[in-house]
Amino acid sequence: MKKQFLIVGVLACSFVSTNLFAQKKEKQKEKVETLKEVVITATKFKLKKENTGKVIHKITQKELQQNAGKNVIEILNTVAGIDVRGVNANVSEPRSINIRGGRSRQVLVLIDGVPVTDQSAINQEFDLRLLSLSQIESIEILKGASSTLYGSGAANAVINIVLKKASEDKISGSFETSFGTNNTASVTGSGLSDKNQNVALNGTLGNFNFLSSFSITGIDGMSSAKSKTNTAFEEDSFYSKNALVKLGYKVNSQVSVETFLNYDEFDYDFDTGAFSDSDVNTGDQNQFRFGIKPSFNYEKGKLYVLASVNEVKRNINQFNSYGGTLDNYQFKGRSVNVDLVNKYEFSSKIQVITGLNYQEHSNQTETPFATIDKDVANFNTIDPYASVVYISDYGLSANVGGRLNIHNVYGNHMVYDGNLAYSVLKDENASVKLLTSYSTAFIAPSLYQLYDGFAGNIDLKPESNKTFEAGFDVNYQDWIQLDAVYFSRKEEDAIIYDNTTYKYGNGSSDANGFEVNTKITPVSFLTLNASYTYVDKDQTEDFNDYIPANKIVAGVDITALDNAFFNLTYRNVGDRTIFDRWGSFGTAGVDVILPSYQVLDFTANYKLLDETVTFFGAVTNILDEDYDDVLGFSTRGRNFKVGVSLQF
Repeated sequence: MKKQFLIVGVLACSFVSTNLFAQKKEKQKEKVETLKEVVITATKFKLKKENTGKVIHKITQKELQQNAGKNVIEILNTVAGIDVRGVNANVSEPRSINIRGGRSRQVLVLIDGVPVTDQSAINQEFDLRLLSLSQIESIEILKGASSTLYGSGAANAVINIVLKKASEDKISGSFETSFGTNNTASVTGSGLSDKNQNVALNGTLGNFNFLSSFSITGIDGMSSAKSKTNTAFEEDSFYSKNALVKLGYKVNSQVSVETFLNYDEFDYDFDTGAFSDSDVNTGDQNQFRFGIKPSFNYEKGKLYVLASVNEVKRNINQFNSYGGTLDNYQFKGRSVNVDLVNKYEFSSKIQVITGLNYQEHSNQTETPFATIDKDVANFNTIDPYASVVYISDYGLSANVGGRLNIHNVYGNHMVYDGNLAYSVLKDENASVKLLTSYSTAFIAPSLYQLYDGFAGNIDLKPESNKTFEAGFDVNYQDWIQLDAVYFSRKEEDAIIYDNTTYKYGNGSSDANGFEVNTKITPVSFLTLNASYTYVDKDQTEDFNDYIPANKIVAGVDITALDNAFFNLTYRNVGDRTIFDRWGSFGTAGVDVILPSYQVLDFTANYKLLDETVTFFGAVTNILDEDYDDVLGFSTRGRNFKVGVSLQF
């Protein structure tokens, strides 16, 4: 209770202190026209947010800069409807993105529109630790089923990460470095164990443009597993490298070509499991991704081809306590994606998007216990799809579409969707938008789930679901924004691990709930924002639920001083349960309840020399809350980070 009073007091003091600097700010604030915001993910082409009935949250470049020092996962964790399992664990531990009570396998990650998956993984989940925030221009989160445009995996949400583009200057660049601590609430003294550096160079020479970026991160100071005794566990480190090259050439006003090459790798230490240390377990992972995108603009529309190859390799060295040996596991997943997309505008009111998507995936796994051969563990799909967008003159917008997934293993699968948006009120002072959507989606079984020698099941059905959404979006005089949405999802043939047969099978699970977002700007230098998410899920998976029914995120943005930005963010995550089937943490067959926790973070940055130099800093978990994010594993306590960014 004392901590809650302290949080309220800190936020209140922040509000009062900003009024002392009001006279230093300009009277006019740049308008925040949320409904006029342009998004890409809704149709694969630019579309005003007001013309879609889907729920889309966009994280802009300005917001990313204000969160300098954080990583992609930490920023996503503040978005309504999203809760990242393990977000506060040691960085060497994998994360799991739960959106509206769903699982990571139900979320499709795009990088510049290209689907990225790890075909070597059990659930094909892409590891967001592979990405460097310094390379990202913006992030769009499209919630709800979206398989019509994006195919398998887009069952619960699409996270579209848009990378930075080349500057229009002949040559420009940037350098950023930061240092921080990596402590738990009970074990401190890590020193400056969190180190990050990034350098980028880009520019435009005539019709040719280029961008290159390279990042290095090194983090240690914490053990992954949590010790139950006074015995300190050894530190588990994490080191990553990220390289990006983008090239573009504009042939003429109609034809252009873009290419990209991305390489990411990381090495890490990991422990035996919950409350169990290890000083020999190590792993490494790398991703190599490249592609090309030729585009053709014509009078009534645009045509492009997006072709890419993505390859992920993972190696694990893990101690086998039964045999007393250090076993080696090798995983290799490969994906090929070709998407032919065309937008044709019949008029200013009607546009049609058509496409043909081809994908090819394979998995090569070698372990001491079994081998998955890529010559057997592979599949391909070819999907024709279409979507029609209608934008009226009287505030109504509609979007309907369908997709036929032709899979060479489980056969054909049809999905469809439709959404409506209606502007009840729209003038220079206020706007009210109603929205609703109904979508179906599917998830193809992974190669591991189909072909693993022990748990694989070639008779698995694709997981499918149906999602209904309804809500509203209100804006008044650019100083108050409020949106709310109700969602209901019914899953069929959900892919589960059956603890009685020890194989993968099909089950079912439903979820419903609502999200509420509000943003208030009472004065030009102060913004208050808050969100609340409620999720009611009827069934969870053994050892992998961790889904809170309630989550609150609130923040205060302060720009009272010229060139300075301050932010306080408060998160309150409700109780989570874990079904303890084997009695690993208590009584067998009884839920373990992790109590709710609250975290208060502070970030700040200051720009000088015409914004060519930016100093930034952060204090996370200010109250040093000691809680369990993942049972049996360490959680980060109060930590500090400082850094500087240079633009030239």
